[in-house]
Amino acid sequence: MPKFLYDIGIRAYAAAIALASPFNQKAKQMRQGREQQFERLQQALHGNQAPVVWFHCASLGEFEQGRPVMEAFRQQFPTYKILLTFFSPSGYEVRKNYTGADYILYLPLDSARNARRFVEVVQPRLAVFVKYEFWHYYLQALHRQHIPVLSISAIFRPDQIFFKPYGEFNRAILRNFTYLYTQNKASLELLQSIGITKASVAGDTRFDRVLQTAASVKQLPLVEAFAGDQEVFIVGSSWPADVAVLLPLLQQYKASIKFIVAPHEVNEAGITALMQTLGADAVPFSKATTDTVSKYKVLVIDNIGMLSSLYSYGTYAYIGGAFGKGLHNTLEAAVFGLPLFFGPRYEKFQEAIDLVRLKCAFPVADAAELLAAFEQVYRTPGERDRITTTEKQYVQNQAGATSRIMADIARLLTPHT
Repeated sequence: MPKFLYDIGIRAYAAAIALASPFNQKAKQMRQGREQQFERLQQALHGNQAPVVWFHCASLGEFEQGRPVMEAFRQQFPTYKILLTFFSPSGYEVRKNYTGADYILYLPLDSARNARRFVEVVQPRLAVFVKYEFWHYYLQALHRQHIPVLSISAIFRPDQIFFKPYGEFNRAILRNFTYLYTQNKASLELLQSIGITKASVAGDTRFDRVLQTAASVKQLPLVEAFAGDQEVFIVGSSWPADVAVLLPLLQQYKASIKFIVAPHEVNEAGITALMQTLGADAVPFSKATTDTVSKYKVLVIDNIGMLSSLYSYGTYAYIGGAFGKGLHNTLEAAVFGLPLFFGPRYEKFQEAIDLVRLKCAFPVADAAELLAAFEQVYRTPGERDRITTTEKQYVQNQAGATSRIMADIARLLTPHT
């Protein structure tokens, strides 16, 4: 992709946000969040004398990958201020009050002027970009100021533009990183194939995060009252396409299994539609009580932030998103050893590929396949115990990316502390 096409793409994106903002809530949040962004940034940093480290995440999923490193950084370098930026409202709006960072803002759109001004105001000692974030002008501005910039939990595929004959502009973006930490060996080999050698396999920091979460799950009395002594099937981050595939299974097993459905998008219209689909057997979390919730077969989670703890109450889990753009977080459920089910679009997620290979997760194309896959696990003696043992061991074996990354960060920053 030539540079002029990149610039046109950024400008077209900015124009699309402006045009859509009167009609689309997400676009409106993106536009409003970036208004007077440099004034906000300067006001936030006014008077600060401490060194700053900058973490950038596209959205909520990337935040969860970056979070273990942010928190380890805070512990190891308490004199630093942490700036956290997001590209998307689905990250910023959920985590704008996260106490692990000192400043939380939207990232201004990538342009030569914005990047230069941003770096001048922040003056970070170190920048950490999580997973997919490859912004030409920001990386160039950091490189020119000799500021170390790392990519963590990075994952690459052969079909990406970096590895195409016409991808030299994009390869140059990657060369502006001081170092790249990949999730797997295949990604490292792809980088090496285009001459990028300042890289190594560190693993996926989400494994560290889910182990932390599993060690400190929240007790949920309402969920305990709902479940009683029955098995529980958790449906995490679902979309309407996922619910449609799940309905036959739910109808067949709701007499013996309780279902908890946590939709990916929590808004009044979506919850109302979901309740209509599920019928009188379902109750929203916000309207349930510990005295009456046990009579329902389905509990609908109409809030945000509870899902990782919900999985601790589960016996089985379905993870949404893989009938759409892509699978949501499977590791939050895998850490508890739950048999996993999801749709067909999971190939971009290494952990999902691994769990399918280990026969702990089961991709399905439709409702009939889901019912067949579930019944195979449900009716095979000892199968659930095998999955639980295998899955928990897999998560434990993949942990440690945070400590590997932090060891290198310490070497980078020690001369400055």
